[in-house]
Amino acid sequence: MTDTSTTGTTSAGDARPLSVRAMEAVEGATWLDTTADVEQRLVERALTATPGLLGLLRGRGVGHAVHPPMTDVPIGAWLSASALDLVGGRSGRPAARLLVGLGCVAALPTFATGSAEWVGLRGGDKRVGYVHAAANGTSFAMYAASWWVRRHERRHGLGVALALGAGAVAAVGGYLGGHLSVARDIGSRDPAYAGDPTSREPVSPHRV
Repeated sequence: MTDTSTTGTTSAGDARPLSVRAMEAVEGATWLDTTADVEQRLVERALTATPGLLGLLRGRGVGHAVHPPMTDVPIGAWLSASALDLVGGRSGRPAARLLVGLGCVAALPTFATGSAEWVGLRGGDKRVGYVHAAANGTSFAMYAASWWVRRHERRHGLGVALALGAGAVAAVGGYLGGHLSVARDIGSRDPAYAGDPTSREPVSPHRV
């Protein structure tokens, strides 16, 4: 009998979950680097143009990264909107549209804090972060389109479909974000937690 406790493989082939293999494929997708590097430099330039902005977005004064908890706000609003779409009936439509719009507004500072966490990442972490941002940007665009088309009652069904599709894309983006936070331990923290209490800027063990 083949021992798979340490190798993670069997004689029948790779027994690792499909999700693990998919994440490793994203981490190793070097063809993303050309575009990701350009965008990362642009983001870094924008976030460092104002003194103290980068540290603020990374959670200075809070103790750790603020991006993960901030994602709960737009996600919660969007999921609530879809719940109303599915079970709220006609009377729930105005509230659903309002929630979609609130989620879009809340997503803007959430994107900013996520961009601050992405700056300085390298290799596979940078690539996963890039795809994470692309998925969330696509989801945001679909939710914004959903809010827009709901202005007309006759296009409500299209708005619902766009929101449901956006939710599916957001789930992919959320999985990628969870990979960075949990599997890769990406996230700013107070310098005291990293053994450097004299520094004032949040640090990450994986950021250059």
